Amino acid sequence: MNKNGFYLDFERDLVALQKQIDELKEQAETNGLNVDEPVRKLEAQAAKKRREIYANLSPWQQVQISRHPHRPYALDYVERMLADFTELHGDRLFADDRSIIGGPARLDDESVMVVGIQSGRNLEERQKRNFGMPHPEGYRKARRLMQMAAKFQLPVLTLVDTSGAYPGIEAEERGQAEAIARNLYEMSHLPVPIVVAIIGQAFSGGAIGITVGDRILMLEHACYSVIVPESCSTILFKVRDRREEAAEALRLTAKDLKQQGIIDRIVPEPLGGAHHDWDNVASALKRCVQDALAELQRLTPEELIAQRLDKFAAMARFEE
Repeated sequence: MNKNGFYLDFERDLVALQKQIDELKEQAETNGLNVDEPVRKLEAQAAKKRREIYANLSPWQQVQISRHPHRPYALDYVERMLADFTELHGDRLFADDRSIIGGPARLDDESVMVVGIQSGRNLEERQKRNFGMPHPEGYRKARRLMQMAAKFQLPVLTLVDTSGAYPGIEAEERGQAEAIARNLYEMSHLPVPIVVAIIGQAFSGGAIGITVGDRILMLEHACYSVIVPESCSTILFKVRDRREEAAEALRLTAKDLKQQGIIDRIVPEPLGGAHHDWDNVASALKRCVQDALAELQRLTPEELIAQRLDKFAAMARFEE
């Protein structure tokens, strides 16, 4: 629940308390009543309830938060974390994919190349951004910008938030799989530091295509997996509505992924999620990015590449 009135199904108790608070305040304005004490009690009750809810979230509830329509998107973080951002367009092969944004910017006194996946807040912008689902030309644009970063020795920052790459026939015709695979290879061997920030939902090859990095940061309520829970449910259980079980099995939360060694650091979010305080979460992410870059810039290009390859090779361990 937030100031925009949108709430998730597991926040119903909070909605009821907030409704009582609003009704009391309205009565105070209309009838001149003093309702400070009952309002304080209800607000304390609501704060306690919110802490209880967010201390015991299920993986599926985490997915719902990661998809919250009022979470900050890539350009919202660019606006709050970076200065002098200059967006560059086109893959120099086919077209400009507006779901991928990128270009040089400044992180305080340091120049960086930022690449992100951007969604929209209304229907017009969502259509322009293709609902945050990149086409092959988007991944090729991202690769072009990263190669430019390598040429000018700029560290790369990626901001990841997507339900997956665009699955349409035309995307397959233009080489969707090849574009993502080529990005994996090129990012593995890029001779500059790469910091990845998973800021929302990060699913399928659409996310993986820009998440090969030296340090992988993940917001507390973000999610990261090779498949969305709904599709996983369809494959595993032959029905779509067992998404809660699928989310549990995928181990897609920040806490799970940190334990598995897939990500390096969890970035805390305000109580209730990043959509409650964009400035706060942007400041926290900025500090984590700066810490990661300070560590990585001590390494030579050869050391960066070797450690990056070792990092991802170590993720392939499993038991039967």
